[in-house]
Amino acid sequence: MQTTQETGNAVNISNFESLIAKCITFGERYNPSRDLLKIPNLENQLSVARDLLDQSKTFEATYNNAVIVRKTAFASLKPLGTKVVGALSIAGLDDAVVERGKAIIRKIRGQRATAKPEAYEENGVTITPKTISSSHQSYDYLIEHLNSLIALLNVHPEYNPNETELKVASLQEYSAELRTANTAVINASVALDMFREQRNKTLYEPKIGLVAIAFDVKTYVKTVFGVNSNEYNQVSGIAFRSSK
Repeated sequence: MQTTQETGNAVNISNFESLIAKCITFGERYNPSRDLLKIPNLENQLSVARDLLDQSKTFEATYNNAVIVRKTAFASLKPLGTKVVGALSIAGLDDAVVERGKAIIRKIRGQRATAKPEAYEENGVTITPKTISSSHQSYDYLIEHLNSLIALLNVHPEYNPNETELKVASLQEYSAELRTANTAVINASVALDMFREQRNKTLYEPKIGLVAIAFDVKTYVKTVFGVNSNEYNQVSGIAFRSSK
């Protein structure tokens, strides 16, 4: 689905094409001294803007696909963690080790080990105890929590389940998969942001961006043909919207 900004970009480019078409019909009477306002340069700017609009779809598709892949990869983390802690609890390890494993799983789930303290009244004032967030549910944190669990299991050879997905080697492979999926989203996001910056510069940079040039073209037509002229009437209603 296109965002409002993406729709606005497409409308600006489409309207710029309409503006050029109108100016062409004016023939030799449309003869601005500034090069950027001349028809060939307008057409070149339109071509560049169209290419950027097409490229935006590729960058956005790459980013959206990476997000879907990451979401799918991480969907297995919490249920897998539940299985791991179950296998850990029956491996014959000390209770302290098992509790450490459960604590890590709680972090993966975003749960607290103890209930959040409630607010209380003191001298007529409501006091809300400060707490440290136990969520840490960002993708980077989730990967680090999984790696902490793997490190715990790796130093206890007693943890040796028969189920392939629960073995330490499989968990290490899964962690690498999560890291790859998360990195792909980060890289796609950076690439998309850089592209949008380039596109916005082409469309909205003061003085030389597509929208600024469009307003200057309309001003030129008004100046040359007059505010009440048929020529200006043809271009004055072609709307352009700035990026902000």
